[in-house]
Amino acid sequence: MVKAVVVAGAAGRMGARIINVISASEGIRLSSALERKGHPLVGQDALSLAGVPSSGAPARITDDLAAALTAADVLIDFTIPEATLGHIKACAELGKAIVIGTTGFSKEQLVEIDACARKIPCMLSPNMSIGVNLCFKILAEIAKTIGDDYDMEIVEAHHRLKKDAPSGTALKMAQVIAKAVDRNLDEVGVYARKGMVGERSKKEIGIQTLRGGDIVGDHTVMFAGTGERIELTHRATSRDTFAAGAVRAAKWIIGKKPGLYDMQDVLGLK
Repeated sequence: MVKAVVVAGAAGRMGARIINVISASEGIRLSSALERKGHPLVGQDALSLAGVPSSGAPARITDDLAAALTAADVLIDFTIPEATLGHIKACAELGKAIVIGTTGFSKEQLVEIDACARKIPCMLSPNMSIGVNLCFKILAEIAKTIGDDYDMEIVEAHHRLKKDAPSGTALKMAQVIAKAVDRNLDEVGVYARKGMVGERSKKEIGIQTLRGGDIVGDHTVMFAGTGERIELTHRATSRDTFAAGAVRAAKWIIGKKPGLYDMQDVLGLK
């Protein structure tokens, strides 16, 4: 049976790519496209705006969240934290699954998401590419093996329009390696260095941010030891890799028990 999906943030860069991937995927269809109230493209055909050739009835962009969810099985959300919180609360009320790729949540907002996920299946991931999620798994193994003998640093680069920093992916990478070596990232994370900062401590995990141009997403984790350096790099060259992961997650999560899942669950990496 073909499943119906709503795409939130349909007029954005990621929304358009997700709609493109859905249009070329089997077993899933775009039932509605969602945007904020007052958005100038409300009422327009989301498929046409996303560059999908016309093959039938248009899928109009709407700002009616409840109506969009009523006709859907799952919502895919790549928007902003405040909008996502409203969307997941509506999903929880209506019993609809949700896939969240939004980043930049505060700790308090994550608590709210966790509460909603007790009622519905929720897949939350800062990065839905297969490559990055394989990196998460590999990073944990490297960190466990080298322990405190190597200094750990993360450098991430994104396009100039990205609003949150560091990226959700960089933070997840830092959390993965911190957990692997039994450190609290809140205590050891270092996000900037300037001036006479003193010697680097063994426990530090550095996370540095670059912004410029149209970089889709670059992440490098460096394990620097005496006499050698290990570097693991992932470079995304197209948003389609994230869109494909989101659609794969949407297919996977429909029918799952309520709970908070991540892309590692979708890919069977746990």
